[in-house]
Amino acid sequence: MVEYGNGIGEGAGGQVGGGGGGGAGVNSDWGAAIGHAANDAVNTLAALPAWQLALIVVLVIGGLIVLRRAF
Repeated sequence: MVEYGNGIGEGAGGQVGGGGGGGAGVNSDWGAAIGHAANDAVNTLAALPAWQLALIVVLVIGGLIVLRRAF
C-alpha cells in the first residue's frame, strides 16, 4: 500500500511505523482539531495583558459600529 502513503506502516515487520504518519489514508479528527483550536485561542487570550484585552474590546466594538453603518 505504498501508493496510499502507508509504505512504512505496512513494512516487513508488521506495524513498523507505529501510528498515523500523515498520509492520504489517515483519517483526521475534525472535532478534536476544532476543540484544540478553541482551546489555543482561549489560552492566548488568557495570557494577554489587560491593556491588550481592552484594546481588542475597543476594536471589536468599533468594528461592529462600522459594520452597522455599512449595512
